[in-house]
Amino acid sequence: MAWRRGLLAALVVTVLLFLASAGCGSGEARSREKQGTGDTTRPVGKVLDDTDEEGRHYREIGAKHAPEVGVEVQPRTGGTWDVRLILRRFRLSPAGTKAEAVAGRGTARLSVDGRRVADLRTPTYRLPARLVPHGLHHVTVRLYADDGTVWAVGGKAVQSTADVTASGGAPGPLERDAVRR
Repeated sequence: MAWRRGLLAALVVTVLLFLASAGCGSGEARSREKQGTGDTTRPVGKVLDDTDEEGRHYREIGAKHAPEVGVEVQPRTGGTWDVRLILRRFRLSPAGTKAEAVAGRGTARLSVDGRRVADLRTPTYRLPARLVPHGLHHVTVRLYADDGTVWAVGGKAVQSTADVTASGGAPGPLERDAVRR
């Protein structure tokens, strides 16, 4: 009788191992399918000949699946500014992500008046006061794929710009523009 229980236990373990291995697959492939690419071997979007001011090529993607970004900038004490990204159909990639274009994923580049400030992997950032002195400034966020290409729709970069006005001692009123330009 003891040998039958041992045989039954071995059979159950074998079946469970078989089922577990059948359920395993490429998590990356499943992840890409969930992000809307379907065919994991097909490149995402089309790399265009057009480049941005840094020479990075645009990666055209249809408007239906395109990521969107908005930017909100709020004054803080001491002249600093809180920047918050509003992302739709887009996820910021963690550091160490493989340098390949995956639908709906990448980094966001923050610039002030056309000067690069930071590459963001989180949706919030604190701008130091020295980067936003007295006057009107344009805070822009542009979305990039992990391979360094610029996400684009209709040949234009997916980005958003907020206009902020800093007064002498304390941050001034805020104007917000959360549309692609």
